[in-house]
Amino acid sequence: MNWAGVPVLVTGGASFIGSHLVDALVERKARVTVVDDLSSGRLEHLQAHLSVGAVRFLQADLRRQDTASSAVSGQHCVFHLAAAHGGRGYLETHEAACASNFMLDGVVFDACVRNGVESIVYASSGCVYPCRLQNSRDHIVKLSEGQVGPPFEADGIYGWAKLMGEKVLAAYAREHQFRAVSCRYFTAYGPRATESHAVMAMIARAFVKQDPFEVWGTGEQIRNWTYVSDIVDGTLLAAEHFGDGDAVNIGTMEGTRVIEAAELVLRLTRHPAAIVKRPEMPTGPYYRIADNAKLFNRTGWRPEVGFADGLARTLGWYYSAKSEASIRSELAHLLFER
Repeated sequence: MNWAGVPVLVTGGASFIGSHLVDALVERKARVTVVDDLSSGRLEHLQAHLSVGAVRFLQADLRRQDTASSAVSGQHCVFHLAAAHGGRGYLETHEAACASNFMLDGVVFDACVRNGVESIVYASSGCVYPCRLQNSRDHIVKLSEGQVGPPFEADGIYGWAKLMGEKVLAAYAREHQFRAVSCRYFTAYGPRATESHAVMAMIARAFVKQDPFEVWGTGEQIRNWTYVSDIVDGTLLAAEHFGDGDAVNIGTMEGTRVIEAAELVLRLTRHPAAIVKRPEMPTGPYYRIADNAKLFNRTGWRPEVGFADGLARTLGWYYSAKSEASIRSELAHLLFER
């Protein structure tokens, strides 16, 4: 698809993944509008585009019907990434905030229908998958799209909100005849991510030279950390090749144990700390790994950035962008925030 001149809206476009998506759309010469309430997004992520007029920015709360209607008016495609979300520490201690996503998604989708938006791309999550499929020590299941249920058993309120967002969007798409796809993101990381996410928390701990070096859980948890550029490429391909209201996984199938990731962080940062495990802290399921065959079979997408490479890139950004004194004083708080 040629995005040049296409009017697109990115909700949550000043946030981590959203701002990288904006970068890619600007590079493709789309006419980009961003709406973000800046509760977790940062205007500095968009500053290069704003300074040359490549992006139009609206600071607004999309839970208001009039605001949502105004934001989506005149847009061909809406990438809906706005949400109350964060790492495991945030999701398990801010359930009421995560519940607000039920209302947010409904208001945005309804506004899109009323204003004739032709395509909606929804940022969903691997948290929609049943937890029972992710806890066996004997057999690791790579999660394929059809395994979401029934029976349904999403991961916490955040997972249920994302699952219901998918269902509502699919119903709207069937009944009102527009293109839609839900992108299930798996454990994204990279520059601009926040410290409540596991990889970023490890980097932050090394940055402030924490010793002993804390690892939440037993360290045996397995994740398929997916670098943000691969998430963005997959999102754009999903927008171009899917449109029937279906859902598609966007995640690498490279599983890495948390303890291995921690050891790699310490090695790359040359921080010779002792590791201490914190099994009482929020950790989520034993493993979470996507089956990405559906996206590959339709588009040829494969993740290009392996975990070791992506981690090195993210470390480089973090060490150049952050203040050690600031992170040291705020880290305990940041681990539980957006």
